[in-house]
Amino acid sequence: MDAAQVDDIPVLVARSSGTGFGGRLTLWMHFLGGSKEAVVPFLSRLAEAGVTALSFDAWQHGQRTDEPVDQRMARAFGQFRLHVWPILRHTTLDAVRVLDWAVERFKPDELVAGGVSMGGDVSIALAGIDERVSRIAAMIATPDWTRPKMTLLDDPETVIEQGEPSPYGQWMFDHLNPMTHLDSFARGPAITFELAGDDLHISGENAVAFKAALAANHPAAAAQVHIRTHPGLDHLAAGRDQGVQDACFDWLVG
Repeated sequence: MDAAQVDDIPVLVARSSGTGFGGRLTLWMHFLGGSKEAVVPFLSRLAEAGVTALSFDAWQHGQRTDEPVDQRMARAFGQFRLHVWPILRHTTLDAVRVLDWAVERFKPDELVAGGVSMGGDVSIALAGIDERVSRIAAMIATPDWTRPKMTLLDDPETVIEQGEPSPYGQWMFDHLNPMTHLDSFARGPAITFELAGDDLHISGENAVAFKAALAANHPAAAAQVHIRTHPGLDHLAAGRDQGVQDACFDWLVG
């Protein structure tokens, strides 16, 4: 596992000893409150399959903050739109910058991406603005930054009051939210949503609504969107489930 710095963005890269230039390069992003180190096992698995795999610390995460994780999570879910929409925007644009660097360094033939929860949200938004990305694995993630019906992770009966964004955050939402930029997906990137059947934190209805809305104007693109629900799992259990991880891995390497 190699560490790198792209501008102010700390990056980890996993490559097997036999991996040369070219081939497939995969960006895999971590969840809200996580870091690039949290996804090292998945990066290593991709590298063992001959894929160049990388991740980086999302904005205000990992090496890019001194804020304790519990404080960051309390802030995020206390005023979700105020605090998380900027994280989504900055991290999505950082992903484009990291891919610029990776393309120059590794000369890949294909770029794919994915991630867990917030990391999946970022990967979907990335596909909407970077046409180099051909395939996305969105694990327990949503294409709608408003996250309708989002509930507390530790209290699935309580719907989160998301608050209001700042003008700064609203501008970011207005320019990058996938659900309200369907034309950005008209080219038809291949997307799989790997969802949890009992997930009340991020509802699977969001992905279903995205595919239906895309089908209204871009049916060929909608045909490239696949939704698979894994029964009996809530959000946190799905994030740890080997079967859900396997489905994302197979999609990215296949």
